[in-house]
Amino acid sequence: MKDKKKEKIIEIATKVFSRFGMKKSTMDEIAQKIRMGKSSIYHYFKSKEDIYLEVVRKEALTFRTYLEDELKQAVTPEDKFRIYAKGRMKYLMELVNYYSTLTDAYLEIYPFTDGIRKEFTEFEISTICGIFEEGIEKGVFSMKNVYLTAKVVTVAFKGFEYLLVTKEWDPEFEDQIDMLIDMFYSGIMKKK
Repeated sequence: MKDKKKEKIIEIATKVFSRFGMKKSTMDEIAQKIRMGKSSIYHYFKSKEDIYLEVVRKEALTFRTYLEDELKQAVTPEDKFRIYAKGRMKYLMELVNYYSTLTDAYLEIYPFTDGIRKEFTEFEISTICGIFEEGIEKGVFSMKNVYLTAKVVTVAFKGFEYLLVTKEWDPEFEDQIDMLIDMFYSGIMKKK
């Protein structure tokens, strides 16, 4: 019963935060939407920031699971990398609260989400390393330093996030991702 109430708080808070943002949302709004006393919410969470952290953590986990599921559909390392890159950007736009933690304002005001972002970055680098290592093993990729290459690619993806945050995103983003991947592949594909 306790876990169900906690999950309901997170579910309602996700909607409130996605509508008003973390800063403008209040515990009163969350309590009102869930039809629970504010003091009851404090039984589960110490503060609005704790709820927000849990919402962002849950969205990051959902994001990670989505990407892992997408990768299971691909056969070749080349397909895995392309699916990962496209799926990452497409799904990121759907995760309103996790996505909002990428903005400069949130980085400055809400450093408590930093751990979640760092953990996700580590997941990304590790996942991309796995794809690259498989590509090397199968003789389709060639690179001197797998980890460093995966880290650089992750930084490039984060550059696309900047376009999302600043609303400078081109509606043809899939074409842009494809172009980036094609340029990348011309650099790492094993020469025949």
